[in-house]
Amino acid sequence: MARRLRFNGTDSKNGNCPAVHEDLDTGEIVVQGTPLTDPQVLSRLQHFGHGDAAVVVPRELLVNHGPKEVTRVPKLIDLDEFRRLFETFEHSAWHLETRGGYASDREDPSYAAFVESGTAAWDLDSEWCTNIRHQTSRGKYVGRVRVVDNPPTTGQLFLLDYAKCNAATGEDARNLWREEAERLLLPAEDFWIFDSRLVAVLNFDDADTLLDVEVITEPAEVLRYCQVRDAAVHRAIPYDQFAEQLAANS
Repeated sequence: MARRLRFNGTDSKNGNCPAVHEDLDTGEIVVQGTPLTDPQVLSRLQHFGHGDAAVVVPRELLVNHGPKEVTRVPKLIDLDEFRRLFETFEHSAWHLETRGGYASDREDPSYAAFVESGTAAWDLDSEWCTNIRHQTSRGKYVGRVRVVDNPPTTGQLFLLDYAKCNAATGEDARNLWREEAERLLLPAEDFWIFDSRLVAVLNFDDADTLLDVEVITEPAEVLRYCQVRDAAVHRAIPYDQFAEQLAANS
């Protein structure tokens, strides 16, 4: 079974090694670096077994991007505290959506209407829309990139049509094909970044129901998510152009 690796970071200035990855299932750390091949040096390494490989990395790589604790203990917040983040952020809020659908969408009456008519109903006076309009009217940035399968799921088509509502509140709504997201090595995670200093990771069950929200504030980890955001936004397509592209190819 292939490892599910998460890129933790690199000190490289030109896109080469060294780098640190983490196995999401086992917690093991994969360190990428320059191979150590000098036989005399290798002979002096203790506990160096047959088939082992040695790499050389700068100390800063492990300090900046290695785990800071043996066992990671997630910091969870309840949904009320999560909702308050959308009222208290100072500059920016950005969301990566990677699932094929969301239970909360399917429970909304507008979803059933979309399945029947192909058009998503939306209410600009809802609590969510009112707050986002308030935030963007004050010059704050709110954006999201939605990863879309080919062909899109019903849930993804619903959100593509609902992006008209996102845009009406001042959001920057974009879409990205899953193939492109995988090429960019984007993580299969749903998360929000607030002010480039706090990440809220949304954890779902197999039925697409939100279970809990994990908050991350450790600078090196936040930086990694910000790098994911930059790559996603750079390659994503504005929702209206994406919809036109989808219609032309269908």
